[in-house]
Amino acid sequence: MVETKTGHDRTAGVTYNDVIRADTVPPPAVYLEDSPYPGGVTKVATHRYWSRQEHEREVERLWKRVWQMACHEDDIPNVGDTHVYEIAGLSFIVVRNAPGDGPGAVKAFPNACLHRGRQLCEAHRKGLKVLRCPFHGWSWHLDGKLKEVPSHWDFPSVTEEEYALPAVSVGHWGGFVFINPDPDAEPLADFLGDIDRHFSLPFKRRYKAAHMVKRLPCNWKVAQEAFMESYHVVGTHPELLPMFLDTGSKYDVWPNISRAMSASGPPSAHTDLDAPDPSAFPEGQAFTSFRHPLSGHVYRRIEENRVEVTRPDGKTGLFDMTGAHVEGEVVSADAHMCNWIGGKIAPGEENMPTRFAGASSADFRADAARDRRELLRPQWGDAIDGFSDADMIDAIFYSVFPNLHPWADFNPIFYRFRPDGDNPEQSLHEVMYMVQVPEGEERPAPAKCTFLDLEDDYTKATEFGSYLNKIFNQDGLNHAAVQKGLHNHPKGEVIFASYQESKIRDFHEKLNRWLDSETAPKSR
Repeated sequence: MVETKTGHDRTAGVTYNDVIRADTVPPPAVYLEDSPYPGGVTKVATHRYWSRQEHEREVERLWKRVWQMACHEDDIPNVGDTHVYEIAGLSFIVVRNAPGDGPGAVKAFPNACLHRGRQLCEAHRKGLKVLRCPFHGWSWHLDGKLKEVPSHWDFPSVTEEEYALPAVSVGHWGGFVFINPDPDAEPLADFLGDIDRHFSLPFKRRYKAAHMVKRLPCNWKVAQEAFMESYHVVGTHPELLPMFLDTGSKYDVWPNISRAMSASGPPSAHTDLDAPDPSAFPEGQAFTSFRHPLSGHVYRRIEENRVEVTRPDGKTGLFDMTGAHVEGEVVSADAHMCNWIGGKIAPGEENMPTRFAGASSADFRADAARDRRELLRPQWGDAIDGFSDADMIDAIFYSVFPNLHPWADFNPIFYRFRPDGDNPEQSLHEVMYMVQVPEGEERPAPAKCTFLDLEDDYTKATEFGSYLNKIFNQDGLNHAAVQKGLHNHPKGEVIFASYQESKIRDFHEKLNRWLDSETAPKSR
């Protein structure tokens, strides 16, 4: 393995900017813009990921006063439609109060009756005329004005003015509804800044084509941090190393926004490869067999939950999908590769081919980008030729503080991470596919959400396909193990890399600023 020596602040190999400057169709200027986080490492105390006190501090100092995405406008298309948004034990009702997108068309309120505190809505609802408490029948108009109190004569001090539902601030961006429980919150536009310049395809023109929520056995920050860098590819996703430039990834930060960009085509500098290597997949299929570029071990699928591992010396062993030894002379194997090769596969995708074209990284990128454009041409016409190779094939993933992760343009991935109720050691990983609505076509209805519990395999959400879900399953091998390990960390603190984990370092700086401030920090 190379790239193990210290002494410089970037990879010794090719960088992301080097790659995209040589592309056939050049990138937009914003992709070449450099805005790195200041150098140095960041250390974070491990109790921040599991203590009840820390969780409660986040509730008071973060979730009760930060802008956060609550739902999509398509979730509440008609007057009277409601969406229940829950975060860290807090619950809010988002309701369509009027048609259109004018001021006050969408309102939000704490999800509690002002009489005895019962939740007004326990689930999303459609077409409500009023917000009525099922307990005693107190009700409010959709704009929060008090409508009715049964036996109002028995509550002489209850006035319409004092007992209107307290409104929560609402903002809109890209078709999403944001809320902020802080009555003194800055405008959402100030919080998001110039985010729109980063996206050539406005999110307002996208719809929710797929949606899932997966419960994870770890703190929401542990889960989120696993998706904020490409540094973990060498350990967690070895199948990407022959054609993915993890080491040369680019990381940038701005107020409340950060970005990571990783190139497809050039192999990782952790390998000895100088071009994409099709021989890494001996049978030309993504999930059938793989030759690990660092160890030389070949992983071959025998059947679900059974993987044969062959060393360069010819010795073999049989393992299950968790990397546990079953039989044979070879007694240890890479658990992440056993999961990739031996794990579950969605029906019909067992023989998914790998794609390697062109002898060089540049050829790979040009050919892959051309193929992607041809797939999109029926929808886009010749306009698709104006979008860069990077737009077509690279992993370009943004983070919006504190917990939102939109990917760039033609990659539809969109993440959100939340605490799972009041449990600081569980979280919810939400994945959406936000897909551009074809010009002139009617906006499709949003996809229904698939919920996956702790023991559910990601591949049960078949609408996302095996490739992405198997990536998630590999990440899932780390989540519980990280959460458990944090309780036993000998140093009592984790350490984040100067550059490759700079998005995470930036996140913790912002989080500390919110948690340490008596009033909500302002962006300007």
